[in-house]
Amino acid sequence: MDIEYLSYLKGNKTEFDAKMDTIAEKLGIDKNWLYAVMWCESRMNPKARNSTTAATGLIQFMPKTAIALKTSISELYRMSAINQLDYVYAYLAPYKGRMHCVEDVYCVIFFPRALNQPSGYILHTEKTSARTIAKQNPGFDMNKDGQITKAEFYQWIDIYIKKKRNQYVIEKVSKISIPLLIAAGAAGYFFAKLKKKKNG
Repeated sequence: MDIEYLSYLKGNKTEFDAKMDTIAEKLGIDKNWLYAVMWCESRMNPKARNSTTAATGLIQFMPKTAIALKTSISELYRMSAINQLDYVYAYLAPYKGRMHCVEDVYCVIFFPRALNQPSGYILHTEKTSARTIAKQNPGFDMNKDGQITKAEFYQWIDIYIKKKRNQYVIEKVSKISIPLLIAAGAAGYFFAKLKKKKNG
């Protein structure tokens, strides 16, 4: 994997990764695409919950989505990450053969009707206008024209994932560097004291 996403997972990492291999093979996708999306959405936390929308879990299942999968966000919240993967697969399975990049996987999770649409497709639904969607998701409206095209959405995904990767690298470097700096400082202090004692 490009990033050690599993380092954020609590639980049996080996079993989880093996199940990810199986799911990715069944869906015909690179498992790192799914890892990237799950990490961006929940930091690999099956109990992650959006306080505004109540979206829950590894890929942030919306309440209506959970019901459609014959479960609920409460049940998903109580599941282990490994068990929750069954519902991740169930949600993605209808799109098998139509996901060809990490942006496609993210699109299926956020706005599936845009999948396989041309780049100029404007995100909207019968009940929600393009302007409302743009207002609710201002970050996606890259040119600030009050509507979001699929191209803009994919551009945002690319930027967002790269941003999250950079945050991951910074976090990992910090965890390694700080202890090293402390150790180096302690060693420096010890040798300085030792040198002073010898000179004294």
